[in-house]
Amino acid sequence: MFTHVMIGSNDLERARDFYDATFLALGGKPGEMDARGRLIYIHEGGRLMITTPIDGKPATAANGGTIGIAAMTPDHVLAWHAAGVAHGGTAIESPPTARPNGAFVAYLRDPDGNKLTVRTLPSK
Repeated sequence: MFTHVMIGSNDLERARDFYDATFLALGGKPGEMDARGRLIYIHEGGRLMITTPIDGKPATAANGGTIGIAAMTPDHVLAWHAAGVAHGGTAIESPPTARPNGAFVAYLRDPDGNKLTVRTLPSK
């Protein structure tokens, strides 16, 4: 359905530090900067892009918005959460936990305040 998710940042190097660490924890690769100055992460067929806002105004986090990222195992979720906190993220909601549907989930805010979640797929 989606080709990509684009979020804003006020400090691309700080964002790179955070997102490189969290995507590496999920088995992904570091981001690459394109010719337009956007930081791009490609993982499992999805694309997350981070940029400074083109209108020149400060980047702000979406109120009520959450970006969900898939993880293969609970260990990946735990590693993602730990890497995020160690690289400027803020733990939010509950600690990483199993849900009644069998999914294992964790939540963070990135250094710019964007709300992220990583979860395993629920058991069937």
